[in-house]
Amino acid sequence: MASEDYYQSLGVSKTATADEIKRAYRKLALEYHPDRNKTKEGEMKFKEVTKAYEVLSDPQKRQTYDQFGAAAFEQGAGGPGGPFGGAGGPFGGGQQGGRYGPFTYTYSGGNGNQGDFDFGGFSDPFEIFEQFFGGGGSPFGSRQRRSVYSISISFNDAVKGAEKQVSIDGKQQKIKIPAGVDSGSRIRFGDYDVVIDVMPDSRFQREGADVVTEENISFTQAALGDELTIETVQGPVKLKVPGGTQPGTVFRLRGHGIPHLRGSGKGDHYARIKVAVPKSLTKRQKELLIEFDGEGKSKKTWF
Repeated sequence: MASEDYYQSLGVSKTATADEIKRAYRKLALEYHPDRNKTKEGEMKFKEVTKAYEVLSDPQKRQTYDQFGAAAFEQGAGGPGGPFGGAGGPFGGGQQGGRYGPFTYTYSGGNGNQGDFDFGGFSDPFEIFEQFFGGGGSPFGSRQRRSVYSISISFNDAVKGAEKQVSIDGKQQKIKIPAGVDSGSRIRFGDYDVVIDVMPDSRFQREGADVVTEENISFTQAALGDELTIETVQGPVKLKVPGGTQPGTVFRLRGHGIPHLRGSGKGDHYARIKVAVPKSLTKRQKELLIEFDGEGKSKKTWF
């Protein structure tokens, strides 16, 4: 059976930089995390990429891997004090493990020190879960972690900001929600972290700081042009639709989107035009359309 190729597991070349390896790991870890990918294959892939990153992110381990291959890191590859294992070796130390939801994990720290391993920018592999799914504390008992709570807010509160009263450890406290938060945003509040869950709005589709709406207009409005009132998260705005506007046309209303959470300014509002075709017509309307079509046939095209 061929040895594992850690570079291939992460999808990088053997000359990849440390940053390239870190970016590749973060992408794959998020894709295959058991709380996002619940297949058996996804769980196995998550273990594979984490194992590969543990080796390739450490310059000393990477050098050993490049020289001796994955066999250098398998159990039994050297006894205590040997080049690859045991408390005296550079890659020895305590191993910890446990279960986090449906996922069983193991973690080996160099010389028993968890701080020796850089988890792709996360403080540990399961901060991936906490950052993107609002999970609980660290599975590593020796690491002190902040308690994490979640709160659901309305779409409007996410846009405008709000002050909410929450109960933490039996105490009623007020937390300020800044304008521009989105689902997954994390707010530091005293000794706690609060993860935001934003309820959807039937009128607005959010794309980062931008907002998209669909605006229904009649065939006559599309053909002749009209002035519409567009409801945005910043209030109503007048939009002039020129004659001959085609279905699917998108108009941009600059600065009428959601405030940027970090930095100044706001996103934009995009109004996508839909032309409504009437389901029933009066006799006179049919006659007019037939007349319209007849005149159109005398020309090459109306458009």
